[in-house]
Parts: sequence; structure tokens; C-alpha cells
Amino acid sequence: MPVALAAKAPASFEIKSANLPLVALLVKSAAMDTLAAEMAERYGDIPDFFDNDPLLIDLAPLAAADPQAELDFAALLALLRRHRLAPLAVRGGSAAQMQAAQAAGLAPAPDARVAAPVAPAAEPQPAAAPLPAEAEAPPLPPSSALVIDRPLRSGQQVYARGRDAVVLAMVNPGAELIADGHIHVYAPLRGRVIAGARGDTSARIFALDMRPELISIAGVYRTTETPLAPEVWGRAAQIHLASGEAGDKLIVTPLAS
Repeated sequence: MPVALAAKAPASFEIKSANLPLVALLVKSAAMDTLAAEMAERYGDIPDFFDNDPLLIDLAPLAAADPQAELDFAALLALLRRHRLAPLAVRGGSAAQMQAAQAAGLAPAPDARVAAPVAPAAEPQPAAAPLPAEAEAPPLPPSSALVIDRPLRSGQQVYARGRDAVVLAMVNPGAELIADGHIHVYAPLRGRVIAGARGDTSARIFALDMRPELISIAGVYRTTETPLAPEVWGRAAQIHLASGEAGDKLIVTPLAS
């Protein structure tokens, strides 16, 4: 027998659907010492990289490698909170791993999806005729970009959280520039640059004089141990991330003069 509910809405609350932006941690190993050491190496010098961001723990890589692996969730949650992350939910683990995660207070989120890498856009074709000189100026950066008009000194670190970084002066050796979006350096680039720091695989790095100590996009990095090709070293160039069957790799191409 159908039951009719009262039409009067409660005065003290409402229930509605909501979407919450999350960052995801893909766990590949149950070795907590290794995980703690690598997180300290990656984020230890950037204490404000996370700001109590809600986090989804994705156990799919671990479950695929070893479904019997036992993860110390108490230690994992403590580690994540020390890095100013707020773990809320878990997905992708084996039955035993999911049970242990729920016992630690994580909510199961089997339908959650981690963003897939974005294929880089095709390079634009050159115009048939050169543009007038007045049209060749670089476009103005978006208003949300962090604009830096002073040289970055050795030992100095700048983080453009949630936006692009635009630098109008030299990035000296030993300096580190980090951005969640793109990085533009309209001057010599000599230091370390990390674009797409939170996993944005579409982020790019641009420089008028490309001589970096380290380049990184979405966690894929390259150091001076693998030198850049002569046609881009010391020249105007851009860097993007390409994904293929062999994995992700950084592509460095000259900018048209």
C-alpha cells in the first residue's frame, strides 16, 4: 500500500546532492617507510603545498600488484594528515584491504573515478603568411596567474597554488618554481621548474632561454643528467607531456621565432 509523505519541508535542514573536488593518492606499495620517505622528499620543502585538501585513497595499483598486501592504514592516515591532507574515502582495494580501510574510518567510494591523463593538443599549423609585427606580441596572461617581475635567487622557492606562473626575470640556478598550471618564463630559465604539480597533465612550460636544472610536469621529471637537445638548449622552447604505450615522457620543442 503506497504511503503519502507530508509535503511540508523541514525548517532546520535540507538534503541535496553535492560534488566535492578531491585529490587522489594512488597507492602502489604497502611499504610505509618508503612511502613516508618519498613523500617527505617530494613535499617536505613545500609545507603549504596542500591545505587540508580532501583526499581519495585509490588502492587499485596495490591490489593489482598484490591483493594480499596488508596496508597499515593508521600509519598511512597519520602520514597524510602530517602533509595537510584530509583522507575521506577509499576505492579499488581487495575485499580485505577495503575492510581494513573502512575499519580505519574511510568511506568506501567504489564509483569514484581518478582523472585520466589528458592527451596533449595537436600543435597548431604554421600560418601561410607571417602576421603583422604588432600581432606577434605574446598574449596577456590570465588574471589568475601569479606574475613575478623579479629574479628568483638560488635557494628561493615560489609556488603558484591553483594557477599559472608567469616570470618576467631570470630563474637562477638553485631556484625552484612550482605551479599547478602552466609556467611561462620570459627570461633565461636556469633553475628547477615543476608545472602541473597536482597532476595536470595538460600543463606546459615555456621559456625564452631554456637551460633548466630540472623540468617536471605532473610528476614526470627530467634532470641535467639527460641533457636537452642542442636545438632547444639555450633557445626559446616549450615542454609538454606525452603519453604512449611506453609510458609518459616529456617532449621539448623549439618555439617559432
